[in-house]
Amino acid sequence: MAGTISLQQPIDCTLGQSCYIQNYVDRDPGPGAGDVGCGHLTYDGHKGTDFALPNEAAMLAGVKVLAAASGSVKAIRDGEPDRAFVNGASVAGKECGNGILVEIGDGWETQYCHMRDGSVAVKPGAQITAGEVLGLVGQSGKAEFPHLHLSLRHNGKIIDPFDPDMAQTCAHNIAQQELWAKPIPYTSSGLLQLGLADTPPRYEAIKSGIAPVATLPSDGAALVVWAYGFGAQAGDTITLRLQGPDGFHFAHDSTMTKPKALFFQFAGKKTPPGGWPPGPYQGTVALRRDGAVIAQRSQTITLGR
Repeated sequence: MAGTISLQQPIDCTLGQSCYIQNYVDRDPGPGAGDVGCGHLTYDGHKGTDFALPNEAAMLAGVKVLAAASGSVKAIRDGEPDRAFVNGASVAGKECGNGILVEIGDGWETQYCHMRDGSVAVKPGAQITAGEVLGLVGQSGKAEFPHLHLSLRHNGKIIDPFDPDMAQTCAHNIAQQELWAKPIPYTSSGLLQLGLADTPPRYEAIKSGIAPVATLPSDGAALVVWAYGFGAQAGDTITLRLQGPDGFHFAHDSTMTKPKALFFQFAGKKTPPGGWPPGPYQGTVALRRDGAVIAQRSQTITLGR
């Protein structure tokens, strides 16, 4: 089956920077769950690939949904409110939210779900071409975070575009089988954002979107470094570090006790009497697995009087 169709990335973003893959197709036929890389970025019965945005602010700014392949629009839905599910509303029968179903031909079809309310830009019967703008990424239907869910089916059967023949035991060499026109590397974990603050930020604020700051007062309550990421596994170590003038150094390690689809960590120190020495301060986060650094980010800000 591999190579019979070719798919383009269905979201206008840079993977690993402005977007990431939160969930892959569930490959476990039983009650458990496993992704193409033998990882945990999926859940039981998940039938597509979730291209996620890092926060709600990115969704509100507008990120385009693009046609993964050419075809004919079979059906659409629009007008479903974003964030209805997380706000407690019933989405029964409309779990896909605002979406588009496209027939590619020869038994192939794609389905785009959770698009932004009012953004669907095509009508049933329309002929679309690969790369065409279909609408915007949203959080409609049964969506706990802003993302585009793309399902691929052949004669009604769910197909994993990263390994359509289900031949791989793990993620090794999946580029030899995948249906993406430009290979998309399997990524089990990553860091979405790093920041420095004078008080610990709320997790809800992080998920909504906090703009990075370039300066902070030297007499704030504390100096805190925080990190937001995805795909943490049990046993992973997250190291948060702060470095500044006059040899200031602070480090904090935490070990994950269970897998987390999304994680938020922070650490820091209370401001000393008289405030922090003015100057540049660097925050760094490193995600380690089996002793190796698999993701790392740094940010430098200035503390002033």
